[in-house]
Amino acid sequence: MKFGVSLVCGALVLQLVGCIAVPALMVGGGMAMGTAIATDRRTPGAVIEDRGIETKAALRIREALGDAVHVSVSSYNRSALITGEVPDDKRKAEVEKIVQGLENVQKTLNELAIMDNTSTTARLQDGILTSRIRAALIDEKTLVANAFKVSTERGVVYIQGRATPREIALMTEIVSSLNGVTRVVRIVDVLTEEDLSGMLPAPPVLPK
Repeated sequence: MKFGVSLVCGALVLQLVGCIAVPALMVGGGMAMGTAIATDRRTPGAVIEDRGIETKAALRIREALGDAVHVSVSSYNRSALITGEVPDDKRKAEVEKIVQGLENVQKTLNELAIMDNTSTTARLQDGILTSRIRAALIDEKTLVANAFKVSTERGVVYIQGRATPREIALMTEIVSSLNGVTRVVRIVDVLTEEDLSGMLPAPPVLPK
């Protein structure tokens, strides 16, 4: 089975073959939350602003368009990914205008499809697929799963994050092996290994 893959790195768009993304996983209590924050490759300010963008986008789109559309906005490092379904080009443009007008949004990627809203069953299947992808990334001990954010619409998997080419290649291999993935769009800030080492916490100083 072949997978369609798009890689978006700033202004660079490439067609490749398979992959995904993972959000900050807040599992079980303060220790897990602390680990999630420590391994997130955004600044704490960017994390807060991304959450604000997502919350405001959901409210304003709902106020403007109600149930006529099914839209999700996922923000990473102040870049807003817009996915879902709208009935026509006019409302597709209207949704993008709403998101672009939000405070702290630096750029948008409009991946809305012009079609009927998906069913509850289809959205449930997308949610299950997203969970399977996150679990697969967590299981790979050489990856920091929390460095990525994953969202899925109609079997299309979107990856946001910051990663090295080595990490991106490994993610591609992992995710392309999962059933249910029809296409992957990667929206990734590419880091060098030197960049990555500068983000890692300093090793503890052992007593002499």
